[in-house]
Amino acid sequence: MALRTVYFGTPPFAVPPLQALIDSAVADVIAVISQPDKPAGRGRRLTPPPVKVLAEQHGIPVLQPARLRGTGFAQQLAALHPDVAVVAAYGKILPRDVLEAPRLGCINIHASLLPRHRGAAPIQWALIEGDAETGVTIMRMDEGMDTGPIIAQERVEILEDDDQQSLSDMLSMTGARLMVEVLEEIARTGEIRSVPQSDALATHARLLTKDDGLIDWDRPARRVVDHIRGVTPWPGAQTANGARLFKVLQAEPIPADHPGAEPGDVVEIDARRGFVVAARDGFV
Repeated sequence: MALRTVYFGTPPFAVPPLQALIDSAVADVIAVISQPDKPAGRGRRLTPPPVKVLAEQHGIPVLQPARLRGTGFAQQLAALHPDVAVVAAYGKILPRDVLEAPRLGCINIHASLLPRHRGAAPIQWALIEGDAETGVTIMRMDEGMDTGPIIAQERVEILEDDDQQSLSDMLSMTGARLMVEVLEEIARTGEIRSVPQSDALATHARLLTKDDGLIDWDRPARRVVDHIRGVTPWPGAQTANGARLFKVLQAEPIPADHPGAEPGDVVEIDARRGFVVAARDGFV
């Protein structure tokens, strides 16, 4: 029998998992919860989030509460009699009464190998910190920030040319498949099996700000490149030349020989590679 499933999600990352649940035999998606429509584009027209668009294409009711606490939303959710809630990049922390509304609780798709990179920007920080691999964790949610016990994990190699977008796409598809497998196991056994995280191994992946896009050339060349990958496409890598800011769309460590070059110096303008800039211990 299919699990009565409520889905919480908002951005493009959350679209493949919702589609996978819709296509599966294990989930009966009875409602989708998403962030409110927001102004977008030059005209600032109210635009629905991608998850809402997909849900409406399949005739699934969509709820978009501005707030979850103190609004009666938990009671509204409980009235749907869900077996389980699946959460993927929803954008708000779920309070206790919402977490307890589904019969089996809430399960989250998190884009890292927890407890590494707890927080709102795990994909970005895996790139910025030069991780060789990351992955997806399916966890049972509690009131903490990505602190719940782990149900399943799958590792994903970070490729040399990955940026936020390419790595997000890969992790979203991996999470979609893994979540369906987890729900199939829950439906078969009637229970959720999980193991606690180790808080001692936890790191925090905070949200990026626009200031995080500014490149610090006084770092090793490899770390400069990792930073650029991690802030592409948002907030975007930038470098200052006097009062002017220049966007950097792509970079790689390169061999070059320019004795005496200081970090940030443009030492070449290569016809194929573009600007060659000195870092602390190499060139980008």
